Amino acid sequence: MKNFLLGSSAVVAIMLPLSAHAQSTGSIDFSEEDVIVVTGARDRSVGGVEIPDTPKAKQVLNQEIIRRQRPGQTVNDIINLVPGVSFQNNDPWGSSGGGFTIRGFGADRVSQTLDGLPLNDSGNYALYTNQQVDPEVLEEVNVNLGVTDVDSPTASATGGTVNIRTRIPGMEPGIVTTLSVGDVFAENDFQNSLYMRGFAMVDTGDITGGGLRAFVSGSFTSYGVPYNPYSEVEKTQFNGRIFQDIGNNGDFISVAGHWNQNRNNFAGSEDLEDLLGFYDGTYTKADRFNIYAKDDEAPFPCAVPDGQVLGQGGQFGVSERYDDRNGCGAPFYRRYNPSDTGNIRGSSRFTLADSLTFTFDPSYQYVKANGGGPDDLREGFFTPEGTTTPLTGAFNGGYYFGRDLNGDGDTLDRIAGNDPSQTRTNRYGVIANLIYDLAPSHRFRVAYTWDRARHRQTGQITDMLKNGEISDVFAIDNPLLDVNGNEVNKRDRLSYAILHQISGEYRGRFIDDRLTTVLGLRAPFFERELNQNCYTTSEDGYVDCPTPGQDLSQYEAVNPDYVGPLSRTYKYDKLLPNVGLTFAVTDDASVFANYAKGLSVPGTDPLYDSLYIVDARPPVPETTDSFDAGLRFQRGRIQAQIAGWYTKYKNRLASAFDPEARDGEGATVFRNLGEVDKYGVDGSIAYRPTSNTLIYLFGSYNDSEIQDNVLGPNDGIIPTAGNRESGTPEYSFGARGQVALGPLELGVQGKRTGPRFINDTNEDEVPAYTIVDLDARLNIAEFPTGGDVAVQLNVTNLFDEYYVGFFGGSLNDFGFAQIGAPRAASLSLIIGY
Repeated sequence: MKNFLLGSSAVVAIMLPLSAHAQSTGSIDFSEEDVIVVTGARDRSVGGVEIPDTPKAKQVLNQEIIRRQRPGQTVNDIINLVPGVSFQNNDPWGSSGGGFTIRGFGADRVSQTLDGLPLNDSGNYALYTNQQVDPEVLEEVNVNLGVTDVDSPTASATGGTVNIRTRIPGMEPGIVTTLSVGDVFAENDFQNSLYMRGFAMVDTGDITGGGLRAFVSGSFTSYGVPYNPYSEVEKTQFNGRIFQDIGNNGDFISVAGHWNQNRNNFAGSEDLEDLLGFYDGTYTKADRFNIYAKDDEAPFPCAVPDGQVLGQGGQFGVSERYDDRNGCGAPFYRRYNPSDTGNIRGSSRFTLADSLTFTFDPSYQYVKANGGGPDDLREGFFTPEGTTTPLTGAFNGGYYFGRDLNGDGDTLDRIAGNDPSQTRTNRYGVIANLIYDLAPSHRFRVAYTWDRARHRQTGQITDMLKNGEISDVFAIDNPLLDVNGNEVNKRDRLSYAILHQISGEYRGRFIDDRLTTVLGLRAPFFERELNQNCYTTSEDGYVDCPTPGQDLSQYEAVNPDYVGPLSRTYKYDKLLPNVGLTFAVTDDASVFANYAKGLSVPGTDPLYDSLYIVDARPPVPETTDSFDAGLRFQRGRIQAQIAGWYTKYKNRLASAFDPEARDGEGATVFRNLGEVDKYGVDGSIAYRPTSNTLIYLFGSYNDSEIQDNVLGPNDGIIPTAGNRESGTPEYSFGARGQVALGPLELGVQGKRTGPRFINDTNEDEVPAYTIVDLDARLNIAEFPTGGDVAVQLNVTNLFDEYYVGFFGGSLNDFGFAQIGAPRAASLSLIIGY
C-alpha cells in the first residue's frame, strides 16, 4: 500500500495534465502543452508553493503546505498565505464563517470554484467560508490574483478567482483518519469552546484493473464559539469521487459529490466604535469575551414570560399582552444560521482525433439556508388607516395572524416568535470545450457555458419555545399559519439567474518557444428574472406581504405609491476580451503581462430594490479594465514572483451587512461609489536552502482612489473623492519557515495586516495587527504496509493578539465587525495507510 494525502511523503499515482491550474477540465487541458500519463505526479512546487508561468498572476498551494494547517480549517484561511489575500476568520476552527478580500476586492467580486463548480451565491454572489470542503480531500488551491478563465460561469468575478481542486482517488487501497481536540487559550476565557473533530477517508484502489477507483470521506465537527455565551457549532460533511480512465492518453470520466450540514449561530458582530475601545483603553483584552453579553441582553438559558396586559387599544388597535420577552432570545448572537448544501460535479475528457479534444463538465448544486432572529407575532388583524378591511400577513415590520396563537381563547395577544430569511437554491451548470491543436505551437478552443439557478427566497414565521429557542431552525419546516391556513411570510420572491456564454481562446508560441501569447474573448449573456410576490413600499426595498386570497382593494387605494406584485426581467451582455503574454528572458526568468475586461452584473438584492421605481432603467453593471505585469524567477529550489496591477472600476457598487438595518432584521446595505481606480503590487519568494528546510516570504501593497464625491441623503454631498475604499488593508506581508528534524517537522508562520479605513470618508481606521501561528508534526510509527501514524500540534494566534475581524466598510459611518479569533491550540492524531 502507499501513503496518500496525509501520509508522510508519497503522492497518489494520477492521470491528468502535468499541472492543473485552472478550474474546468477544458481550462486545465488547454493550459498544458501536452496531456500525458504520469505515475507519481510531478511536483513543481517549492515547499508546497507553486508559481505557474502564465500571463496571469497566479499562485498555487498544494498538499505539502495545506496539510500543515489545522485539520478542518476552511480553505479561505489557508490561502491567507497568498500575497494580496486578506482573510479574517470568525473563530479559530473555520466553521463560523469569515470574510476576505483579494487585492481589495471583496468575496462577492471573487469567483470561488470547486472542481469548476461555482460556489458563490447565485443571488448576491456572497461566499460562505464555513461551508467549504474538508482540507484532507484537497489536491491544491489555485489563486488567480487577476481575472477569471474564459469559460468560467461567473457573473461577478472582477477581482480574481479561487480554484479548489479535490484529489483523484488512488490506484492503491488506503485509509486516512484524523482525530482532533482543541480549545481556546486566551486571557479570561470562560466560554465552552472545546473543539472536537473526526475525519475518515477510504480509497478503494483500482477496482477492475482498468483504472476504475473511488474514495469516500466523512467528518464531524463540534465546538463552542469563543465569543458566543452559549452557541455550539455542529458540522457534518461527506465527500466522494469515482474516477475511470479511458485508454492511455489521459481521457477519463469522473463524478464527485459533496454534502455539508452546518448548525450554528451567527458569530456575532459589534459596532466598530465599541471594538475600537480596546485600543484607546476603554476595554482590556479580557473584556472581549464579555462584549456580546451586555447588561441589556438576557443570558441563556432564559424563559419567555406569559406576558401581562400592557393596556387596551394598543398598536393598530390590538390589546397587547407582551413585554418583549424580558429580552429572552433577543441578542443578535442567539440567531441561528443553519445550512444544508450539496453538489454533484461531473468532469470528462475525450480525444476525438489526434489533434481534437472534447471536455464536458456538468454540475448540480442545492442550498437550503437561513438567518434571522426573534420577533413578536400579533394574534389580531392589520387594518390600515383609512380602511375597514382587516388583513393578515406581514405589514410595516409586524406579523398578523388573525387567530389565537397561544390558546388562551382570544386574539388580543402578541407572542414570541422567530422570522428568519429562508433561501432555497437549485442550480444546474454545464461547461463544454472543444480544443484543437493546429500545430505543436498553436492551440485553439471554443467553449460554451450554461448556468441556471432557481433562487427561492421566503420568510416563514415560526414560534419561540419557552427557553427562548426557535421551535425549528428551519422555520420553513414548521411555519405558523394565519386564520385562513396560509403561511405568513416577511418576504416572498422567486428569481432565476441564467447565463449563456460563448467564448474562445488562442494560445501560440513564438521565437523558439520563448514567447507565449494568449488571446481570449468571452461573450456572456446574463438574464435575471425577478418575481416579487409582495408589495414594495420604498426604494430601500421594504415590503408588505399580505397572505393570499384577501381583498386588497382598500389597501391599494390608501397606498397608491406602493408597487404591487410583479415580474421583471433584466438582460446584460458584453464582449470581454483578454490578452496576455509571457516571455522567457532566460531559462530561469520570464516577464508576463495581461489585460482583461471584466463585468459584474447586479445581484438580486439591488435589482429587487429597483422595483419600487416602475419606470426605472435597469441598474447598470460594473465594468473593469484590469492590467497585470510582472517578473518571475524559477530555478530548482527557488521560485519568486513580483507583479504590479491596475484596475479601472466603473459603477463600483460596494456592499456591507448591517445587523441593525430594517428594524433590527439585518440587511445588506449598498452604496455606489462610481469610478474607482485600484492598484498595487504583490510579491512572493519560496526557497529551500536544504532539502529539509523552507523559507517563504510574501507581501502586497493595495491602494485605491474614489474619483468622485457621493450623493448622500437630501441631496447632500459626502466627500469621498480622492479617498481610499474602506475595509481593505493598505498592506500585508508575512513569512513561513519550516524544518524537518528526522521524524519531527516544525513550522512557524506570521502575517502583518495593515490598517483599514472604517468608512469611505477616511475619517477613522482600524489599526494594523500581526498574527503568528505554530505547527509541529511528529511521525511516531510506521505500518509494515507503508502507512504511518503522526501527531500534529497547531497553535493559531500564538501571542493572543486582539484585533478587529472582517468588516465590509461603509460610506460615512462606523458599521459593524467581528472580533478577531483568539489564541487556540489543537492536537490531532493522523493515521494513514
